[in-house]
Amino acid sequence: MDVTFSFSGELFEWEGQGAWFFVTLPRDLAEDIRDLELPRRGFGSVKVKVRTGGSEWQTSLFPDRKSGSYLLPVKKAIRRAEGIDEGDLVDFEIDLTVA
Repeated sequence: MDVTFSFSGELFEWEGQGAWFFVTLPRDLAEDIRDLELPRRGFGSVKVKVRTGGSEWQTSLFPDRKSGSYLLPVKKAIRRAEGIDEGDLVDFEIDLTVA
């Protein structure tokens, strides 16, 4: 069974090496995801299908201790296709497969 969530988040660039861009999920949404029986992957990540604008891709949500939430990576091809950049507030829809 798939579960779908919608949210908006601000795109930011990771402060470490590389040009990784992420959105932090709202904390209440992260709590809802933690309550689901989902298959976990490396680092406690959760596989998702994501949509924003006309783009769709598969990735993983990564737990973030600093925010107490999850981080959603947004790759360069998606940022270009959707014309989004650091600081933009972006609408997302994510699908999770529940066991």
